[in-house]
Amino acid sequence: MLPLYFLTATVVASEVPVSLMNGHGEDAVVEKGEVESTKEDKEKEQEVVFIQDMGFTVKIHSPGTEPFDIQVSSMELVQEIHQLLMDREDTCHRTCFSLQLDGNTLDNFAELKNIEGLKEHSIIKVVEEPYTMREARIHVRHVRDLLKSLDPADSYNGVDCSSLAFLNVITQGDILEKKKSRVESVDCTPPDSIMPGSKERPLMALQPQIKEHKGPQCIKVLTTSGWNPPPGHRKMHGDLMYLYVVTLEEKHYHITACSRGFYLNQSSEEDFNPKPGTPSHLCHALIDLLNQISPLFKRNFTVLQKKRTQRHPFERVATPYQVYTWCAPMLDHTVDAIRAEDTFSSKLGYEEHIPGQTRDWNEELQTTRELPRKNLPERLLRERAIFKVHSDFVAAATRGAMAVIDGNVMAINPGEEAKMQMFIWNNIFFSLGFDVRDHYKELGGDAAAFIAPRNDLQGVRVYSAVDLASLYTLGTVVIDYRGYRITAQSIIPGILEREQEQSVVYGSIDFGKTVISHPKYLELLNKAGQQLKILPHKVFNDKNEEVELCSSVECKGIIGNDGRHYILDLLRTFPPDINFLKLEGEALSKEVLALGFPIEHKHKLCCLRQELIDSFVESRYMMFIKYAAFHLQQLGVKKQREIEEKGKDVNGEKEDNNKLVAFPDLEKSCKELEASSSESQIDADSAKKIVESITDSITSGEKKELEENTKEIVRKAAEAVGSLKETEFDVRFNPDVYSPGVNHVDPTNTLIKKQRQLVRDAADFLVTVQIPTFVS
Repeated sequence: MLPLYFLTATVVASEVPVSLMNGHGEDAVVEKGEVESTKEDKEKEQEVVFIQDMGFTVKIHSPGTEPFDIQVSSMELVQEIHQLLMDREDTCHRTCFSLQLDGNTLDNFAELKNIEGLKEHSIIKVVEEPYTMREARIHVRHVRDLLKSLDPADSYNGVDCSSLAFLNVITQGDILEKKKSRVESVDCTPPDSIMPGSKERPLMALQPQIKEHKGPQCIKVLTTSGWNPPPGHRKMHGDLMYLYVVTLEEKHYHITACSRGFYLNQSSEEDFNPKPGTPSHLCHALIDLLNQISPLFKRNFTVLQKKRTQRHPFERVATPYQVYTWCAPMLDHTVDAIRAEDTFSSKLGYEEHIPGQTRDWNEELQTTRELPRKNLPERLLRERAIFKVHSDFVAAATRGAMAVIDGNVMAINPGEEAKMQMFIWNNIFFSLGFDVRDHYKELGGDAAAFIAPRNDLQGVRVYSAVDLASLYTLGTVVIDYRGYRITAQSIIPGILEREQEQSVVYGSIDFGKTVISHPKYLELLNKAGQQLKILPHKVFNDKNEEVELCSSVECKGIIGNDGRHYILDLLRTFPPDINFLKLEGEALSKEVLALGFPIEHKHKLCCLRQELIDSFVESRYMMFIKYAAFHLQQLGVKKQREIEEKGKDVNGEKEDNNKLVAFPDLEKSCKELEASSSESQIDADSAKKIVESITDSITSGEKKELEENTKEIVRKAAEAVGSLKETEFDVRFNPDVYSPGVNHVDPTNTLIKKQRQLVRDAADFLVTVQIPTFVS
């Protein structure tokens, strides 16, 4: 429940401005007949949001604990209450239970608003349910996770996508509601390893050192017994599995898990005797049984629980960030039979919560993106579903990649060389980062093939962020493991049934030799390209035919058997960083040359980041409006002086007034600029208003009376910032402008020169402006 809660908070913050923008933008211009219906729709939407934000209180009755109240939302699922109880201090030891309202069992996947009779102060009872083999294993796993909840060993080793959280270490407890009392004086002396003259550079200092990182030890050994599995006649009695426990008091116990819970049996290491012990201490929860047989366990587990619940929720939620074990401290390796069992047991690609079948990852990923998003509650549900599916996909892809490199998965082309082998596991396609068919021969060979998946992942990220309906990307995960780079992708329906040449309807499969296009892809990619600053351009194919593209030539469009339009191979979504390319006839600026560029890299796939592109375009736009606004201001002042001089002549007063009327916007805007500026320093907002109104007028041709010198000012401003259009600001990038083997359609070569100059300027901007600004 916690991950969904925090995701919800994030989505609310990011979505509200969009709805406000739409309210003032699209909805502001409507026909008279639509005004009433629009208002009604808005009122309905606001009502839904209001209801969603309104929470209510329900009372939970759980066995062995006092009743307590929890705050819930009508949009939540019953399953989220289930998860909350499994994380709460006094109920976390239960996993196999159902929730009942007035004697009726609640569906885990039902929304609270759809449950009849559920209202403020309703009583929900926690009812213990019989165990199955699966539920018993989940329960034992949960107990193990509780006992290891304060131990960072799993996080340092990246077990089950766990990673480290240093929130409390960095904030020293300030992030918590109840601040811990700490010493006012803090030792800020830097470690010797970072001081000048130090010869040792320990890697462990890269991570904050956690004091008292381990909780108290509750039990010595908790493992599955060597008497597993139960023999046939004991299965008839309901035995599910056997456990072996060694307590802190050095007492050895054998425990039977049955449908009713857990109890002590009379077995030993040498003799199998499944009969209940005297007393048997039958308990539905394993923690309750351990509390009865070990006083030290009961005391230490209580301390552990208090420490666990004092941690910030962000630290209790598993975050799937990559952990580099070479910079992790060497911790004591402890015995953990459950961890060992997980390591050497194969799940055969099956997900534990969907027994007997594999998940169709592609369908899940795409279906969640197709969920409705008309109002805030729908967007919240959609974002939560996307987050959940992506988290599951990353976890499954990570397990699969490790299995591939460890040799536990058979290749789909076992006769090929090891570098060329491909794998399918759990409906996920795996490939290795090698140049298997000389595709990257001219770009750096294996070095380029190693970096291409990362560039592709960045392309997938930005196209997913655009979130354009009808344009789909593949679920993509890039994993580095044991020196190998593995790309894991969801599988397009039907792609394995035909050759790639038959599947691709847009782009090129041979780096620009044969290029094809598709009207639907042009429409979709053009819309996405407007946000990503990608310029539509034309190239020649091998038949010397003109082909229009709205992406790089490597970008491929495939229509799956499900009718969806997929794009893949997005490694050249962004323009190249020519500071790392040695190109004939291309001269860098003096400032960049003085820094030692260009530097020839081992591959030719260095590209600029999307964040830099956005920053560069914003910088050029500010240059454009300030240049144009200043000269428009000077023009306005000059015109006003001429009018004032002519105004002295009484006979020519009428003519002067007509001239003023001819350019009311220009006169008004120039006066505003003059009032808000000092010499050439012009306020950015004021400059934007005047320049945008002037450029819109020139583009639309509405004001034919507009003077030619005003057009000339805007044209010069556009030329000064490298705009691709003379009448307005237009800075976009052709990702293929430096791609080898791509023949552009440009008879005069002027457009290509402009496009290449923009790429050079962006690379120059990175070195001379962006990095120095970041450092300072």
